[in-house]
Amino acid sequence: MKNIKIGFAPTRRSIFSAPDAVKYAGLTRKKLEDLGIDFVDINDISEDGLLHNEHDRIKIAEKFKAAGIDGLFFPHCNFGTEYEAARLAKELQVPVLLWGPRDERPDENGIRLRDSQCGLFATGKVLRRFQVPFTYLCSCRLEDAEFERGIRNFLAVCSVVRAFRSIRILQIGPRPFDFWSTMCNEGELLEKFNIQLAPVPLPELTAEMKKAKEEGSQVAEVISYCREHFEIRIKEEELENVAALKVAIRKLADRYGCSAAAIQCWNALQSEIGIMPCAANSLLNEEGFPVVCETDIHGAVTAIMCEAAGMDEARTFFADWTVRHPDHENGELLQHCGPWPISCASCKPVIGYPLAFDHPGAVEAEAKHGEMTLCRFDGDNGEYSLLLGKAKGIDGPYTKGTYVWVEVENLKRLEAKLVEGPYIHHCVGIHKDVTAVLYEACRYIGITPDLYDDNEEEIRAYIRGE
Repeated sequence: MKNIKIGFAPTRRSIFSAPDAVKYAGLTRKKLEDLGIDFVDINDISEDGLLHNEHDRIKIAEKFKAAGIDGLFFPHCNFGTEYEAARLAKELQVPVLLWGPRDERPDENGIRLRDSQCGLFATGKVLRRFQVPFTYLCSCRLEDAEFERGIRNFLAVCSVVRAFRSIRILQIGPRPFDFWSTMCNEGELLEKFNIQLAPVPLPELTAEMKKAKEEGSQVAEVISYCREHFEIRIKEEELENVAALKVAIRKLADRYGCSAAAIQCWNALQSEIGIMPCAANSLLNEEGFPVVCETDIHGAVTAIMCEAAGMDEARTFFADWTVRHPDHENGELLQHCGPWPISCASCKPVIGYPLAFDHPGAVEAEAKHGEMTLCRFDGDNGEYSLLLGKAKGIDGPYTKGTYVWVEVENLKRLEAKLVEGPYIHHCVGIHKDVTAVLYEACRYIGITPDLYDDNEEEIRAYIRGE
């Protein structure tokens, strides 16, 4: 997800200073290079390296398409040519970042060289006319901290949008009968968002496990990894099944071109393979391939979005909102049988037995405390939204499985949102603040951001550079 590539299209208008626009385009290029940003330039197309005429715009569009850019960056190096920027953005259909450098004071003759801010006002209006969503980073200097922050935030937004627009989920078995809450509308997900499912029956999974055991080498590698990173409290043949399951899920995902999986983790699966799938899920989640429980397709979508927002700097975990903290008014227990990646753990995890089942293969560990983002993509009756907000880990009683007690700003407000919907008791967490990234990504993917902290203006201020 770090390999996000943006199209760099600095723009100018002829009646303002062309030399100053060229100067600021060059300074902006240098700044992006210094920040290590992967961008596609237009200086081989436009004579002065800026977008301001239709003939160049057509060639620029072709170049950006061929390069497979994930976003468009329009620095307004003077006023800019708003209709060329809008035409390019409309054709490419990727996230758009508008920004311009702070204008200097007029010279001794009262002459203004650029009027970059004024041009941004014009471009914003024309983009709205073209029905092109865009992100706005308020005018600032290249040296200001908000410039780097705004660029990196935009790259993460592009990462989420790219991931969301190519979702294909490996669905291993139907949802458990008792989990009516995890039902989804497969046709509607495809029609609205191009979210595709690749359903496989449990016998296909067990057949792949059998092949993995017969081949042996990959299973042996996974067993060795488990012995190094977990405390093992299950039998040898059970550990072999954990490893074979991990290998099998990954092979099926690769076969069907999937970026996440949702597995029917109980009860038929345990009867077929003799283990819980939690430890295998944990191993895959640690690799950045999300696997969620109870065939929760919306949970898998959430995990993909959250992983992309994290830009590969932290792994996500899939959890239940379960019970309120016995001592903290705004505290809550996040817990699941054991699918959490080991990098989330505050101690060496155990592969053992779960809380509510008799079969082995669950993981036990308390997660690290610290700052987290918690989110949930969900929908019903044709309306979809993303619940999201912040939490911090706190001390609390020991419990089985993978767990962490968290504190939020207002638990009653969050609880009401979960009950009133369209959400359920499942969420995805990450040890990183990605609320602004996910909020802004919703602009491009057609869902409503739902902030349980009721802090929309704070999030918007962060995005615009305050």
